[in-house]
Amino acid sequence: MVMYGMQLPVQSQSTLYAEPWEAVAGPADLVEIARVADRTGFGYLASCDHVAIPRRLAAAMSTVWYDPVATLSYLAAATERVKLLSHVAIVGLRHPLVSAKAYATLDCLSGGRLILGVGAGHVQEEFEAVGADFARRGGLLDETIDALRAALGPEEYAEFSGERFAFKDLGQRPRPAQERVPVWVGGSSPAAVRRAALRGDGWLPQGDPRDRLPGQIAKLRRLREEAGIEAPVTVGAITEALYVGDAGWDVGRRTLTGKPQALAASLRAYGEMGVHQIQVRFRSRSRTELTDQMAAFAAEVAPHLS
Repeated sequence: MVMYGMQLPVQSQSTLYAEPWEAVAGPADLVEIARVADRTGFGYLASCDHVAIPRRLAAAMSTVWYDPVATLSYLAAATERVKLLSHVAIVGLRHPLVSAKAYATLDCLSGGRLILGVGAGHVQEEFEAVGADFARRGGLLDETIDALRAALGPEEYAEFSGERFAFKDLGQRPRPAQERVPVWVGGSSPAAVRRAALRGDGWLPQGDPRDRLPGQIAKLRRLREEAGIEAPVTVGAITEALYVGDAGWDVGRRTLTGKPQALAASLRAYGEMGVHQIQVRFRSRSRTELTDQMAAFAAEVAPHLS
């Protein structure tokens, strides 16, 4: 059966996807949404990552970007089983030991529910502000993933030596609750797909349309096979916007809407092309409408996804 999860509203408010009601929402709304997701069987909740947005991009991206570690830790205390995904952490903005400390603590506090989603980032000014190398952010991310693998492993005194980072004889506790924290790599460029294939436990495509996904998945699998990587990889997809039932308002031309079984039939196509988890997003005019949509999806659509 295909797992389903969702990006949290409120915590990031890009004009590409934020609903108007989110502008005046806050922590109480996030907690209620997280509890509904936990109760109704969502596989994960996700939170984005940006440190600071330059003025030239603020009109489109907004400056509302909650810190993912703080947000997911806060929601870990309000939930019991739902996984907690950074989608995606721009880990190249921080030293790997700084990220490892934060995410190991999150995994410990949540009882082993972290999924570390990582990406290269795209805002040049953000990198410049913290002294990170934007032009070489791909290589920076590759090495950071390798360093994080070591720092989030079982050893209290992890060791790593690379071109940019090196550490040994430096202990970090608490250790993650999981023996191996899953690392899902975000992005759909050739470099991102290769990175996911060679370094990831999962792949988080960014905006690939349905007709492009099969080719991308085939490439991912071919790269892993050529590298001799036999471990399974979790392939994801971000679905079209959804509305379960008759909306009665304009939910947009590209939104999938209608009866639950019709929605399920459409979404099953993702599983048939080799996707293991789908990230769903619901159109809504209020927190209550969103949580009603989440509950309806879990009860009436999800059972028909297999």
